[in-house]
Amino acid sequence: MPLALLALAVSAFGIGTTEFVMMGLLPNVAEDLGTSVPTAGQLVSAYAIGVVIGAPLLTALGSRVPRRRMLLLLMALFTVGNLASALAPGFGTLVAGRVLAGLPHGAFFGVGAVVADRLVAPGRQARAVATMFLGLTVANIVGVPAATLLGQHLGWRATFLVVTAIGLVAMAALARLVPQLPVESHQGIARELRALGNRQVILGLLTAVLGFAGVFAVYSYLASMTTEVMGLGETSVTLVLALFGIGMTLGALAAGPLTDRALRPTLYGSLAALALVLVAFRLTAHIPWLALVTVVVLGAVGFMTTTPLQMLVMNKAQDAPTLASASNHSAFNLANAGGAWLGGAAVAAGWGWTSPALVGAALTVVGLATAVTAGLLDRTAKGASRVVAGSLVTGDGPRVSAPSSRASDS
Repeated sequence: MPLALLALAVSAFGIGTTEFVMMGLLPNVAEDLGTSVPTAGQLVSAYAIGVVIGAPLLTALGSRVPRRRMLLLLMALFTVGNLASALAPGFGTLVAGRVLAGLPHGAFFGVGAVVADRLVAPGRQARAVATMFLGLTVANIVGVPAATLLGQHLGWRATFLVVTAIGLVAMAALARLVPQLPVESHQGIARELRALGNRQVILGLLTAVLGFAGVFAVYSYLASMTTEVMGLGETSVTLVLALFGIGMTLGALAAGPLTDRALRPTLYGSLAALALVLVAFRLTAHIPWLALVTVVVLGAVGFMTTTPLQMLVMNKAQDAPTLASASNHSAFNLANAGGAWLGGAAVAAGWGWTSPALVGAALTVVGLATAVTAGLLDRTAKGASRVVAGSLVTGDGPRVSAPSSRASDS
């Protein structure tokens, strides 16, 4: 694999750390700024709002910018946002800093996925994209627990200063290791918008919103489940979150080669497995050792959905994949917000701390149904196009198409 993928993974590590660390720092931030923990929870939503807005907006504004320069500009904005968070004098300015830090998130992963795809030989694109995502999963194993402990001992501002430093290191790595990729002749916002309107792209984004919401319906309340259902102490929360991160990493490692081999079957299988594991977690959560095993498996099957979904929207957007790729991360953050809200509504309704698992399973089943419907429509469309092409064959013989360099849908 090219060293440029390491630069992308380091950047993803920093982004993943700043995205998820706030969940562990909410009590510290609330106490320091004189607000309540529920109010401080708006800082999690502020970052997600930044992602949802920034992914399409910044991608559109940078549609004519060479991709390495775009990556550097996005990482610079991420670094400034974290520095602003570290220096924020009050809660309102901290919210603004979180939105600013979230703005480049989706656009960076969108552009980064396209760059990773272009850096490797045909048949290895999904593995390249999964390698970039490894930085995000390792952040949940190492970055988030370490940054949480740092914030608890030295103050939450120290955490954001460290993430700022990671951003600077990532910028240096990007400048040094990512090759110059010229602006492609077809690159432009009008073409990107047309690609985003492709029916298969829209169904892929909808699958991401519904399917991945099942993961966050549970993940958002994993800390409370650890103490209230598993019966473990508060000190075990970091361990449980790290186990989930280990599962995510295993899922990312498996998803790359599986997606390169057969994209849609990998997507169907991971969504089906996710629904089953979520149902099982409703039962295993009451047995501590079995619950910990299930957490690892949940992280693995949940994250196995991300690479095939990313490759699907890129493939179906054809030669204008950047905006679709970035919008996929807006979809994931909508899944984050929607899953957390629906899971919380189930708990608030008095259905118990394990009820988010059933809510998540239901969401995932709907996501799987959407993915299967998209696959059937795609197969029907391909069959129709073959019939039309066959009817237009002249005496010169059949027309032979060049083989695709993308991951196979079959």
